[in-house]
Amino acid sequence: MNATKFIPTQPVVLGFDPGRDKCGLAVMGLDRQLYYHQVVPSAEAIATIQTLQQKYPISLVVMGDQTTAQSWKQQLQQQLSEQLNIVLIDERHTSLEARDRYWQMYPPQGLVKLLPKGMRTPPRPIDDIVAILLIERYLNRLTQSTSED
Repeated sequence: MNATKFIPTQPVVLGFDPGRDKCGLAVMGLDRQLYYHQVVPSAEAIATIQTLQQKYPISLVVMGDQTTAQSWKQQLQQQLSEQLNIVLIDERHTSLEARDRYWQMYPPQGLVKLLPKGMRTPPRPIDDIVAILLIERYLNRLTQSTSED
């Protein structure tokens, strides 16, 4: 589990990249401090979110808007005790962005360093990094709309 020891007191955003087999989860503060990110089996996603709710002051769920989004949104609204706001975010191109971000977060080592960027494949699922990108897209949208007012 990737998490910092510091527990935030300010509200945080949960990023959720839903999928049929696995889901990406991330918890980030409005200051873009990353507190948690993990890929979990889809069957464990809601229980994991409930655990995260007990640990972090989650004020909002930001979720990808593609394939299984509507059914997941319904499940979250039915099964999470507190009524959380759920915002759907355009998740086009996040998988490609997540690959690049993976290598920024975990620079390639050994022979992988010698491969051209486009040929490098992360050694693990990157759905959690997609969840991070979804939160960042949401926060970017927020800061753009406040600067335009």
